[in-house]
Amino acid sequence: MTIDVNERARVLVEALPYIQRFHGQVVVVKLGGNAIEQRKEETLLDVVLLRYVGMLPVLVHGGGPEITALSRRLGLEAEFRNGLRVTDPATMEVVKMVLTGKVSPDLVATLNRLGGQAVGMSGEDGPTIIAEPLDPDLGLVGRVVQVNREPITALLQRGYVPVIASIGLGYDGLSYNINADTVAAEIAVALGAAKLILLTDVPGVLDGEGRVISQLDRAEARRLIDANHVSGGMIPKLEACLRSLEGVPQAHVIDGRQPHALLLELFTESGIGTMVTREGREE
Repeated sequence: MTIDVNERARVLVEALPYIQRFHGQVVVVKLGGNAIEQRKEETLLDVVLLRYVGMLPVLVHGGGPEITALSRRLGLEAEFRNGLRVTDPATMEVVKMVLTGKVSPDLVATLNRLGGQAVGMSGEDGPTIIAEPLDPDLGLVGRVVQVNREPITALLQRGYVPVIASIGLGYDGLSYNINADTVAAEIAVALGAAKLILLTDVPGVLDGEGRVISQLDRAEARRLIDANHVSGGMIPKLEACLRSLEGVPQAHVIDGRQPHALLLELFTESGIGTMVTREGREE
């Protein structure tokens, strides 16, 4: 499809108020494994653009498909409970290999190639993320106890895009696998972000007829979870949105498979996916 010069100008003008609004603001973006696989180049190009127009993107990534694939090659079967991966010590080694040895370096290299400046880290670095066991039945799956913001803000102040793997360090010295949506929410709260954006492999939060719910407030999102209207991986995503609202005005669940999903969400009037807000509905 060819866009004439007038249409291009209209698109840029539409984006201007949002560029002004979020200039100098932190935006935490969680990249899901499927979004990384299918739209990595476009998504990271969006991130570079955000940095050049004065926003402060922070990337948090998972790597679920890669972890599952490597686990199977090593003879380890993946098991999930309520959307969380059961993590024994052998699986934890796979998680670290994939997230800090493959996914993070690849994202950093791509961002740098596209014209950005990125630095990879995990929650163990600093340490940035202090964790404790979430549930004995889940093994080395952690919950975030504390986020130390200084390592992240130091990178932002020097012009870098932090790329953070969702691994935490426990007081017991053990590494913990933490759901990346949860990590993104905790980091967003700690940094006082303007937005939390969760890129996933569905169009957004769906109603009973499979249609995208464009906006939810906190009470509506809680009702969906409590009534079992959402399941699997959407549970930690909505929980992460609710947690982020304790310090972040808006959280979004959007389809990372859509080209330039970040730009469509941040710089257009209609946006895409599902927006979760604190109280009531916003225009």
